[in-house]
Amino acid sequence: MTDQVLDAKGLNCPLPILRARKALNGMASGATLQVLATDPGSVKDFEAFCRTTGNELLSSSNENGVFSFVIRRTG
Repeated sequence: MTDQVLDAKGLNCPLPILRARKALNGMASGATLQVLATDPGSVKDFEAFCRTTGNELLSSSNENGVFSFVIRRTG
């Protein structure tokens, strides 16, 4: 169960990342955000985003072309 869901389906890079950053900035430390995206490049984008921001990528999956990322806000 996540604290918030962000639907970024149909958006291309960098919009899913930018919207996720904005959502995470408004969340408390330890809260989780699920991002739904259809851009295949989002897999590498979210891995890099979490690595550079220090947020934790808890899971990443692909179901019928919809990528799901669960991110825990840190700090």
